[in-house]
Amino acid sequence: MEKPLLVTDFLDRARRHFGEQEAVVATTGERYSYDELGARADGFAAFLQNHGVEKGDRVAVLDPNTHYHLEAAFGSMQVGAVHTPLNYRLVPDDFEYILSDAAVDAIYADHEYADRIEAVRDDVPTETFVTNDADAVDGDWDAFDEVIEAAGTGYDRPEMDEDDDITINYTSGTTGDPKGVVRTHRTETIHAYLVSVHQELRDDDVYLWTLPMFHVNGWGHIYAVTGMGATHVCTRGVDAEWIFDTVVDEDVSYMCGAPTVLNMLSDYYASEDGDMATAGANAVRIATAGSAPPEATIRTVEDEFGWHLKHVYGATETGPLITTSDARRLFDDESDARFKVKKRQGLGYLGTDVRVVDEDGETVPRDDETIGEVVVRGNQVMDRYWNKPDATEEAFTDRIEGYYHTGDLAVVDDNGMIAIQDRKKDIIISGGENISSIELEDTLYEHDAVSQVAVIPAPSEQWGETPKAFVVPANDDPENPPVSTAELKQFCESQLAGYKLVRRFEFVAELPTTATGKVQKYELREREWDDEDSMVGQG
Repeated sequence: MEKPLLVTDFLDRARRHFGEQEAVVATTGERYSYDELGARADGFAAFLQNHGVEKGDRVAVLDPNTHYHLEAAFGSMQVGAVHTPLNYRLVPDDFEYILSDAAVDAIYADHEYADRIEAVRDDVPTETFVTNDADAVDGDWDAFDEVIEAAGTGYDRPEMDEDDDITINYTSGTTGDPKGVVRTHRTETIHAYLVSVHQELRDDDVYLWTLPMFHVNGWGHIYAVTGMGATHVCTRGVDAEWIFDTVVDEDVSYMCGAPTVLNMLSDYYASEDGDMATAGANAVRIATAGSAPPEATIRTVEDEFGWHLKHVYGATETGPLITTSDARRLFDDESDARFKVKKRQGLGYLGTDVRVVDEDGETVPRDDETIGEVVVRGNQVMDRYWNKPDATEEAFTDRIEGYYHTGDLAVVDDNGMIAIQDRKKDIIISGGENISSIELEDTLYEHDAVSQVAVIPAPSEQWGETPKAFVVPANDDPENPPVSTAELKQFCESQLAGYKLVRRFEFVAELPTTATGKVQKYELREREWDDEDSMVGQG
């Protein structure tokens, strides 16, 4: 008999079987059981219904990795509202766009970030504002703990279908405007199932939240970790010393982290001369995603820390996770040859059709040389872009019908393992964050001293890659431009979120162009990446 796949099932299962077991280690020191976590989510659900939030309405969450994020997310979804997590690194103008585009009805915002919402409050359709510390926030905000206590735990869970929208995750677009990736109960649930299998989640796992929960719902881990009945260890930021201490003190067994996090941990370990504990009672495994970390980093994580590294890959639109390099029949855990395998983005997840195709939509040979675009079809892939039918159609029809086109260019080896070589999209991935080069160019064009500009990813040991701008100054004299690089950096700081800042500039007399005047960024990228193995960041 068919049963609908609903994201509410994950917390329901944990409460049913692990109600008295520890669910959350909060950043404030409290520890909550699954019964307590569930009751707090019920309270938020009741509060939302009391304020007119109904099935299909959007509820945003702006929060670092605290227990409030989990409670607000599950509370929202329990009334059928669409969970809309926000990147806390954005600026008020970004939030104004997203809250208006998604027509968000209610928002929970951590007190450290609520001022960015307060700044645009009069310009968005949102009517209900909740924070965890109302006294620390200017404006009229409800206090989370007070409202859930007053609301009680009684609410009416509506009938839901697995094809109903349940999350919208905003991602940087190549044109600068963020796109809302719409996911259904079904896509979220199946992705969480796949994560549970490939990341080997167990009920006795202790999961450390070093990965932002807003990133595609923490790569689906808000569902998978909860559904398995494992323990969430929450954070308010990433600090290498704190991570190592917490891994030991809380017996952490699993975490995720971008290559930049691995580098940070490696640097701290080296600064301590390796004279430190790196694990508690549990063996540790760590997942990293996207561009492969350098082999030296993988070697440090596995040989020095004693952790098992899993390299996975995907995009916001794809769940995100669609491949893994953790194919243990293809490498020996004791052999250095495993690093070559682990640097690849890997094999498709169960039930996931990952292909690399040429411009005609034909599958490229498994020769590890022929480059094509990575396309994917699977039950974890997004339903559509919010209010963007043309972008949706293009994403699923460009080279081959019915597959999501990632914009990543890759080769395939004889085992079918992909390895990313370059990007077709105008996207820079710095420290695990997507940055639109078009948005950066549009910002710089607003400066009177900039005549022409092209922004590309440049190699960075710290971030993998970082934005670099080639600027033709307004006076056409790159030797004596009318503006300094420091002034351009300061200008960007006033316009952009911190992680998007252009950190490198080069004044040039002209930009390489085609016969029709289109800037040939590829030439700039080839020059910048001439000494690298591929034109994607490793770091």
